[in-house]
Amino acid sequence: MRQSIVAGNWKMNGSSESIRALIVGLLEGQSKIGNAQVAVCPPAVYIPLVRELLGSSAIGVGGQDVSDQASGAYTGQIAADMYKDLGCEYVIVGHSERRHGLGESNSYVAAKFEAAQKAGLIPILCLGELLEERESGKTEAVVNAQLDAVIQRVGILAMANSVIAYEPVWAIGTGRTASPEQAQEVHAFIRSRLAAMDAGIAAQVRIQYGGSMNAGNAAELMAQPDIDGGLIGGASLKAEDFLTICAAAG
Repeated sequence: MRQSIVAGNWKMNGSSESIRALIVGLLEGQSKIGNAQVAVCPPAVYIPLVRELLGSSAIGVGGQDVSDQASGAYTGQIAADMYKDLGCEYVIVGHSERRHGLGESNSYVAAKFEAAQKAGLIPILCLGELLEERESGKTEAVVNAQLDAVIQRVGILAMANSVIAYEPVWAIGTGRTASPEQAQEVHAFIRSRLAAMDAGIAAQVRIQYGGSMNAGNAAELMAQPDIDGGLIGGASLKAEDFLTICAAAG
């Protein structure tokens, strides 16, 4: 049975003061998490602080993006080995805000995925369609192209050491959420595409939902058979809400 995983993507939010308060809240309520794996992905400059505050807690830490390069003259980029050196376990790759806001291509995301794995990080691979793509019936084609670019680069076996996050772009930060049935349909499609290449890998890979999941809808979404947790945005900035989501996953 797959172990659920919930990751909080803090995006470009937080200060030393607010992060201390948030981590204290998470640690105080950690008993609510249950059997779910939990990670937080702070802005890179705050990773050392978060790692220090978490101490021996089971809550993991991840980066929000990673360079496809190992080192060199790449001003402003962060290499996967650097995240690893700071004690990170995960890194988000291919978030829609980077795909659509910064123009990252499927092949570029695949290169980042590979760089993360080579450094020993677990990539959280984001897949998802725009509203116009859903309305024109292209959801499966878009998600399949995003997934295939990674598999063509690293091979199906590499997917065993990854997490996939389905995040419909039209439901991120908009307050709109895919219905449990809509989310399950795409999660099942992703798993079927993996199963066509390796049934064992398909059964093993955790697929999160990431699209305005919150304390009020998390339990219903995660009751679906192919939804194995959540990639949480705004709700991860409030300890009580995030813990409620983790409890639903656990």
